[in-house]
Amino acid sequence: MLFARAIGDASPSYVDDGAGAVPAPPTFPIASAQYDSEYSLRPKPGQPWFGSGKGPCDDPEWLAQRTVGSGLHAEQHFEYHRPLSSGDVVAVESSVGRTWEKEGRSGTLVFTEWITRYLDADGEPVVTARSVGVQTQTPVEG
Repeated sequence: MLFARAIGDASPSYVDDGAGAVPAPPTFPIASAQYDSEYSLRPKPGQPWFGSGKGPCDDPEWLAQRTVGSGLHAEQHFEYHRPLSSGDVVAVESSVGRTWEKEGRSGTLVFTEWITRYLDADGEPVVTARSVGVQTQTPVEG
């Protein structure tokens, strides 16, 4: 219910009325990354976090890892094999999909697809998420 409210969906179907399992909102699986202690975008107590949104990152350690321009999230797709509902326990498998290049105003753009599969206790797919990121050759001046 709280996730649905956070994304602006006030549908009563996401409220537990005691009648059984509550369906998850369509983009809910992406929130599972926050439970991965190694997820790079997850804030960690006592460590600098580049994603605060207060301004450009000035963490020298994070900046030292940057060997190319800028990266951004370009696409996100979800394929539901069956409804995901409250009480479901899923395992997550991630793998790299396709990679391709295009020429852009900042040089070569490298697109990388990430496939994340959410599997039930029997190993059957529940949701497949496909994310596409793009890395620029040089930083884009804003």
